Amino acid sequence: MIGVLSLQGAISEHAAVLNKIGVSNKAVLNQDDLKGLDGLIIPGGESTAIKKLMAYNHLFPAIKKLIQEGLPTFGTCAGMVLLSQPESFDMLKATVVRNGFGRQQQSFEEDLHFDALADPFHAVFIRAPYLTDVAADVNVLASIDDKAVAVSKGNVLATAFHPELTDDVRLHEYFVDHFVN
Repeated sequence: MIGVLSLQGAISEHAAVLNKIGVSNKAVLNQDDLKGLDGLIIPGGESTAIKKLMAYNHLFPAIKKLIQEGLPTFGTCAGMVLLSQPESFDMLKATVVRNGFGRQQQSFEEDLHFDALADPFHAVFIRAPYLTDVAADVNVLASIDDKAVAVSKGNVLATAFHPELTDDVRLHEYFVDHFVN
């Protein structure tokens, strides 16, 4: 069972992709929803709002503990920000640049090469962050110039873009196959 943090952001889109690939999932709204999860998706949205809502719903410490204990976690866009900020989950040692590619009007799409995928992945960047100064123990899976836009480390996968907004299910399959199973 994959949980989708359901406080703010691209929630239904992630659930739809998981349904499409035949993976059972549920909304995570409170601590009880964390029980029995095999993995967690932290969706794109607004990282500050998500963090405040996690605190309000008493989810932040519980989720941080689960991730630190090895719960497979996939963060997209705002999820990447939360996974890399020292004051948030602090799982990815790197410098995160929020809205690094610009504001809403600078949103764009780009085909990215991943070593793990045979064909390029068409990525949707909306007010996207990126990572710089990535620590040696963080695997950069895709980048644009010197900006890391997809990374992994241990039980964590993070993308600066929104794979849930395309018809391509390969990154969700990659998460399930390489992190959850």
